[in-house]
Amino acid sequence: MPLLSRRPMDQGEPGTRKPAFIDRPAGEGSSSNVVRRKDGVGLSRTKPGLFETCANPECGSGWLHLWRSRSAPVFEQGWNCSAACTRVRVEEAVRRELDGRAGALDGHRHRIPLGLVMLEQGWITSGQLRQALDAQKVAGGGRLGNWLVRNQGVSEQLVTRALGLQWSCPVLPAEYHDAESLAALVPRLFVDAFGALPLRVAAGKLVYLGFEDRLDSVLALAVERMTGLRVECGLVQSTHFRLAHTRALNACYPLAQLIEAGSEPAVVRALASAIERGRPVESRLTRVHDCLWLRMWRRPQRGPLPDRDAVQDLICSVGSQ
Repeated sequence: MPLLSRRPMDQGEPGTRKPAFIDRPAGEGSSSNVVRRKDGVGLSRTKPGLFETCANPECGSGWLHLWRSRSAPVFEQGWNCSAACTRVRVEEAVRRELDGRAGALDGHRHRIPLGLVMLEQGWITSGQLRQALDAQKVAGGGRLGNWLVRNQGVSEQLVTRALGLQWSCPVLPAEYHDAESLAALVPRLFVDAFGALPLRVAAGKLVYLGFEDRLDSVLALAVERMTGLRVECGLVQSTHFRLAHTRALNACYPLAQLIEAGSEPAVVRALASAIERGRPVESRLTRVHDCLWLRMWRRPQRGPLPDRDAVQDLICSVGSQ
């Protein structure tokens, strides 16, 4: 499936557990320097101390790294003393993220059909449902909810409420959506390809992620792992979603690079080279469906959201091996 195509995902995938971004507190006898948000989530090390240990457990440089004028890059809160160590750690992270990709379940998690949900709630009649299904069949497709709204006079709000019951999620408002302030949260490619809409951040700890007609739990997990914020998914009424989504697509996003790699070693080389060139004060890697998302911070993050010009995204599409 092409990377840019939007596809429905209604279940998580195996092999997508949160990585252990270990946050070691800075204190007496510690050489780490971790920038923290108020919720305690460590975002980056500004530089290693004199006796900082390379995060590569197989590093054999010993005391030699003390004479290297190198305070970056930092990858997943671990300092790398050399390009070779960066590559080893990136290789481990890529293997971690790709494990289980081939074994991802293709089965659909069965849900009560939308028409039956609305019929059970008394929001439509059996005649309206039958006519909408006939119109859908004649047209060869289209969402049932759209046919109910278009041909049967059912309110769009009721359709969205029924979708919320179907997905067991809340219906989220979009009235106070500020696209520019949230543009640094998720790459534009994901907003477009997966129909995602970052709505707002609450209390510096929770981000609301909206969708039009179905949730994408894989993307939600990736955003949670990358940002350290808890993600709450919900549906947005179609008319409001489309207006807000258009604003989101027109916002200014952080610099992003899209690359394609034909094999896992090629992915490792590309990501490790990007980290070595960028020398980020922090960088993290996670998987979103069939691609890998690397984010690099040029300077420490001071709040729940990064500055747009302080981060760079690299999205890698991985070919079959």
